[in-house]
Amino acid sequence: MNLYQCIAPDVQLGKDVKLAKFINLYGCAIGDGTKIGAFVEIQKNAKVGKNCKISSHSFVCEGVTIEDHVFIGHSVAFINDRYPRAIASDGRLQAEEDWTVEPTLVKKGASIGSGATILSNLVIGENALVGAGSVVTHDVPDNAIVAGNPARLLRLIREERGLAA
Repeated sequence: MNLYQCIAPDVQLGKDVKLAKFINLYGCAIGDGTKIGAFVEIQKNAKVGKNCKISSHSFVCEGVTIEDHVFIGHSVAFINDRYPRAIASDGRLQAEEDWTVEPTLVKKGASIGSGATILSNLVIGENALVGAGSVVTHDVPDNAIVAGNPARLLRLIREERGLAA
């Protein structure tokens, strides 16, 4: 094990995965040919597909599924709990049994710009593009370009050339 990587024994790494220093991976699955940048954390039960790029300082939490050929920019944060709390109703610190993971799906070929925050329980469509700094609060359609806080549809991408319409 590399001194500057924290990779738990239960991590499933595909072939030719490229890992930077200062990463934290546990209980997750990473597909073939994917590149993980420095200071990235990927939690248990998260899945990253083949040939993805997860840029530095990004956080992929439990319940996130990232399909093949997805780009995640720098400092992207996923959320898996719509109503997070530090303590349970009886005053003790919350434990795993006190809340339910809300899933997020990022479909094949999508790109998420640097600094975006992706809320839980939504789908980012195939080949969609999320602008840098956006806060995604609702599903993003296939081939859509969204940006802003909250992220709003700007236009659709013409599939035949990958150009904005």
